[in-house]
Amino acid sequence: MLIKKNYKRFKIYKFNNVFFIFVSMENFTVSALKYRPNSFESVVGQSAITKTLENAIQNNQLPQAMLFCGPRGVGKTTCARILAKQINGADESSDFSYNIFELDAASNNGVDDIRNLIDQVRIPPQTGNYKVYIIDEVHMLSGQAFNAFLKTLEEPPKYAIFILATTEKHKVIPTILSRCQIYDFKKISSSDIKTHLEFIANKENISFDDESLFLIANKCDGALRDALSIFDRLVNFTDGNITKELAYKNLNILDHDVYFKATSLIVSNDIANCLLLFNEILNQGFSGQHFIDDLCLHFRDLLISKSLKTHVLLNQNENLKDRYVDQSKNLDIDFILKSINLTEECSFKYKNSKNQRLLTEICLMKLCSINNIELKKKVKILSRSELAANKTLYKADIQSPKENLKTDLLGIEDSKEKLKIKKETSSVSGLSLSSLKAKKNIESIALIKKNESESSSSNKAKFDVNSLLNSWKKFQELTIKKGRKNLASILSISQPQIFEENKLTYTLTNNTNKLELEKSKLELVEFLKKDLKNDSISLEINVNKLKEKKFVFTPGEKYEKLKKINPNIEILRKEFKLNL
Repeated sequence: MLIKKNYKRFKIYKFNNVFFIFVSMENFTVSALKYRPNSFESVVGQSAITKTLENAIQNNQLPQAMLFCGPRGVGKTTCARILAKQINGADESSDFSYNIFELDAASNNGVDDIRNLIDQVRIPPQTGNYKVYIIDEVHMLSGQAFNAFLKTLEEPPKYAIFILATTEKHKVIPTILSRCQIYDFKKISSSDIKTHLEFIANKENISFDDESLFLIANKCDGALRDALSIFDRLVNFTDGNITKELAYKNLNILDHDVYFKATSLIVSNDIANCLLLFNEILNQGFSGQHFIDDLCLHFRDLLISKSLKTHVLLNQNENLKDRYVDQSKNLDIDFILKSINLTEECSFKYKNSKNQRLLTEICLMKLCSINNIELKKKVKILSRSELAANKTLYKADIQSPKENLKTDLLGIEDSKEKLKIKKETSSVSGLSLSSLKAKKNIESIALIKKNESESSSSNKAKFDVNSLLNSWKKFQELTIKKGRKNLASILSISQPQIFEENKLTYTLTNNTNKLELEKSKLELVEFLKKDLKNDSISLEINVNKLKEKKFVFTPGEKYEKLKKINPNIEILRKEFKLNL
C-alpha cells in the first residue's frame, strides 16, 4: 500500500540472472513553497500593507525605495516578488523573472557586491517597465557597502525600484532609513494561521482536530513559514491524520492537562504529589525550564480568564477556554499574581542555577504554601485589629463623663489586658526585645489607669502659655532624671503652642524626631493633664520642612563653625594637608 502511494514508476534491469528494480521517487514540495501566495489577496495577515501597495500601484504612486521590516516568515520577500510581478503587468505566460534581481546581503555584504549591483542598475529592463532589486537581510551589509549604496538609493533611474527586507530594522543606518518608505510587517495572529492551515489540510485531504492546529499556531510565534514547516512534519509523523495526542508528542509540548492538574495540586497544598508530577515530567524528557515557563503562561491565562473582557486574549480553542474559566473561578487574583511572580523568578534564575531541579522543586513548594501563608497573615492581622479596637474603646472610656459606663468598660479592658499580658509573658523571653516592648506597654497602660483613678471628676481648668511651658519643663526634667536624654533633647528643640482650646501643637525639624516623640506622646499628654488639671488636653506633633533645612549644613559650613570656636583647627588642616 505504501509503494502504491509514494512511488510512480519502476525500472527493472537484469544482470547475471539478477533482477534490479529501480524506483523513481516523486519530488516533494514543502507547503511553504507549494502554497506561497501569488497575489496580494492570498497574503495572510498583512491586509494593511497589501492594500497600501495595491493602491500605490493603481495610482502610480509607488516609491523607488522601500524597506520591508518585520519578524521572520511573515511575507516580506513574498510581497516583494508579488509587487515586482504586478508593476510589470506580467501574467503566467510572460517571463518577468528577467526584471527581478535578488541579492542575499547575508552572504554578499561587501563593497564589490554592491558595486556590481550598481552597474546592473544602469542597464534598462529588457521586458516590462521596471527592474526590481530585492536585497534580503539588508542589515547584514557592511558600513562601507551601505555608504557605496547611498547615492544610487537616493537618485535611482526611473525604471529601478529597490526593495530592502530585514528582520532587524534598528541595525540599518539612519541614512538608509531616511531614503526609504518603511513598511512594518506584523506577526500573524494565531487565528489567521489556523485558518490557513485548515485551508491547506482540506485541500490535501488531511484529517485534523482544532486543538492540534491551535498548537501549531501558538508554537510558531506568528511566523507562517514556521507553521507550515511544523505542519509538514506532523503530516509525515501522523501519516495524514493529525490528532491532539500525536501533536503534543511530536512538538515536544506538555499537554494542557498537566498544567491544570499541577494548578489543582498547588491550590490544595499537596506538595508531595506536586513533586511527583514534576518528577514524571522530567522522566518524559522535558526540562524544568520548559515546565516552569509554561506553568507561568498557564497562570497568565488563568488571570485573563477572570474577566469576560479579556477572554479575547486567550489563544486557545473553545474547550480550553471553558476549562480556564472554570478553574479561574476557584482562584483569587492575589494568589494568581503571586504564582506568576514565583514562576517568573524561578525561570529567570534557572539558567544560572547549579542545581536546577532543586530550584524548580523549591518553587513548587512555595507555590503550594501560598494559601497557608496567607491564612496565617489573615489571623495575625485579625488579632491586631481586635487589639486596636480594644485600645480605641479604652481611650473612649477615659474621656467619657459617665462614671458607671466608664467603670464597666474599664473592667472589660482589665480582663483583656490581663489576658494579653499573660500571653506575652508566656511566649517570649524576659530579655528579648519583644518582652521589653511588652513591659513598656504594660507600664503605659498602668500609668493611664493610675491617672484615671486619681482624677475622680472631669477637670477642665484653663491654662495659659506660661503654665504650659512650666509643665513642659517639668516633664523634660523628669525625663532627664530617668536617663532619657534623647527624649529630653527632642522636647527642647522648640516650644509647644496652644492651637485651640485644650489643643496643643509641637513642631519638630524632621520625621525621625517625630517618630521618637510619638512613642512617649501618651505619657507626655497624661502628665500635662495632671499638672495643668485639664483632662481635655490633646497634642499634635508636626514637622516643619523649612526649619529642617536650616539644620542641614554643608561640610564647609561645619568647618567654618568649628574654626570660629577653635582657630587652631586651621593650623591642623594645613599641617596634614586635609581637604574639606
